[in-house]
Amino acid sequence: MKDKTILLVEDNSDDVKLTLRALKQSKITNEVIVARDGVEALACLFGKEGSQWDESQKLPQVVLLDLKLPKIDGLEVLRRIRADERTRFLPVVILTSSKEEQDLIKGYSLGANSYIRKPVDFTQFVEAVRSLGLYWLLLNEVPSLARRY
Repeated sequence: MKDKTILLVEDNSDDVKLTLRALKQSKITNEVIVARDGVEALACLFGKEGSQWDESQKLPQVVLLDLKLPKIDGLEVLRRIRADERTRFLPVVILTSSKEEQDLIKGYSLGANSYIRKPVDFTQFVEAVRSLGLYWLLLNEVPSLARRY
């Protein structure tokens, strides 16, 4: 499970710290690449200049995607992920505090694999992250087509 990387797309530094802490507390020790806006997320995935992501590396096992991002919002990031052959089958979990029904509908319409509202309570948040990690990093299988890049 350790070789499976997580791409966390989150602009709020407190939420980044909280997510990393929840992963650690859940004993999920996978590498986490953090993208702080939509442009950086796309650069990480598609190897553009300034990316933290080395093109020789495999794609992340899962993308945890916030919706309210600067530069390019999360829904547009998701649209671009699904539009590209290299990332079409990449699991994307929307992890957001948005309670807007239209965000939920649009997220699934664009191909999100899951939509999770961030719990306010830290204990509940840790449990949500633990469940996410176990499912997407251990149990979920992706098509071999998604692993070839």
